[in-house]
Amino acid sequence: MEYRIVGRPSYSLVELKLKNGEEVVAETGAMVYMKNVELKTEMKGGLLGGLKRSLLGGESLFLNRFVSKGDGLIGLAPPYQGDIVHLSLNGRIFAQSGAFLASSPDVSIDTKWGGAKTFFSGEGIFLLKLEGSGDLFLSSFGSIEEIEVDGTLRVDTGHIVAFEDSLSFRVTKAGGLKATLLSGEGLVVDFSGSGRVWIQTRSVADYVGWLSSLLPTKG
Repeated sequence: MEYRIVGRPSYSLVELKLKNGEEVVAETGAMVYMKNVELKTEMKGGLLGGLKRSLLGGESLFLNRFVSKGDGLIGLAPPYQGDIVHLSLNGRIFAQSGAFLASSPDVSIDTKWGGAKTFFSGEGIFLLKLEGSGDLFLSSFGSIEEIEVDGTLRVDTGHIVAFEDSLSFRVTKAGGLKATLLSGEGLVVDFSGSGRVWIQTRSVADYVGWLSSLLPTKG
């Protein structure tokens, strides 16, 4: 799939050039512009699959399927300011809730239980399981950076975008009770093994907290 990402990293948009009959699946509301492309809205994976994505994975109940009718062109963007990254998927990765933007039609989207203390970006205890072969586009709040893990790596939960399933992970506190309460560092993820982790340079929860601190209080 021919693509280019513009406006990085703060206000990213991905533009796709599609051949006749080529398809792309995207989150509802992601389309910015299109040419020679037909829009079809569907519940990928049926009712059960749509409900799992919506209720557990933080994604839309429906997905939009864009089918090229000739030389197609489409621009896609997330609803918030931030980055977009392209992955050539051949297997399986896990991503935070809300990170999916678009993919080839052969990529399946499911959810995975992440454990009782897994709170990726404050979104909840389920991860997106993205599996198959094809192009995958993920979005984030802030710039996306790739880190190669060979051993161990500790990452704040609010900054994780995605990681390869070759990595083991465990959610834990950043330190002791005092450090957890007073340092501003809450839950972290300890990765181990070999594989890649994609992180976002900003946390939605921290940003919302900062904005809230600037709002006037009732006196």
